[in-house]
Amino acid sequence: MAGHCGARAMAAPLRPRAADSARWVCSAAARRPWRLFGAMCLLRLPRITQPLEKEEEEVAALMEQIELERSLYSDHEMRKLEEEEQLKKKMEGSYDEDEAPGKTVIMAQDLEEKWEQKFLRFKAAPRITDADKSNDRTSLNRKLDSNLMLLVKQKIGNQELWLLPQVEWQPGETLRSTAERAMAMFLGDHIQAKVLGNAPYGIYKYKFPRAIRTENNVGAKVFFFKAFLQSSDLSQAKLKADYLWVTKKELGDYLQSEYLKKVNRFLLDL
Repeated sequence: MAGHCGARAMAAPLRPRAADSARWVCSAAARRPWRLFGAMCLLRLPRITQPLEKEEEEVAALMEQIELERSLYSDHEMRKLEEEEQLKKKMEGSYDEDEAPGKTVIMAQDLEEKWEQKFLRFKAAPRITDADKSNDRTSLNRKLDSNLMLLVKQKIGNQELWLLPQVEWQPGETLRSTAERAMAMFLGDHIQAKVLGNAPYGIYKYKFPRAIRTENNVGAKVFFFKAFLQSSDLSQAKLKADYLWVTKKELGDYLQSEYLKKVNRFLLDL
């Protein structure tokens, strides 16, 4: 009995500590010293392939030659060979018209000449656009072989900074819905984009300047989400801020160094 009483005596002081710990957790959660933000990394994917490097061109030419040597004749090539054999027999006077499978209206050679003329009239669209030439970074019709990311100018404190579209989290929202609201706030509700997943791709945390920092207002945490632009037609989009469409290499011209490091961690420029 004495041993049990001693156990009770030792356990009794632990109860107030547990209660105090629970009250501290609740009060810390209520204070929320970090302000939460959702940001959207909106990407326009490449429209054309990147030009091949010298080594890639050599490998591509080798593979094309191997495929050509190992391939079989197509139906058109078989037809052309048969017609050439018939023409050769006609020239030699040994061709029998009765053995012909049927009257050929258009010869294979005629088809090739027709296709050749059509090919000569074809003009490929330029890889370098007018927006590239003028370095118009507000246009989506530039850097067609690279990803483009949307940046907007936002006022943070007394500064105007280039950032990914972001807004502050509101109670009842998921972080993804906060990031989607940020995208809609700057581009309007007509934007067509596919958001990738429900979990953030990265986080950027920073403290406020000491002059405005308090126990209940220490700093901010920005959670990054990613989305692919589905349509390049933004005629109905209502851009409500200064904006740019930039490549990964161009981000350094606008983003602050620490912010840029966090963005580069989840941004792949393939």
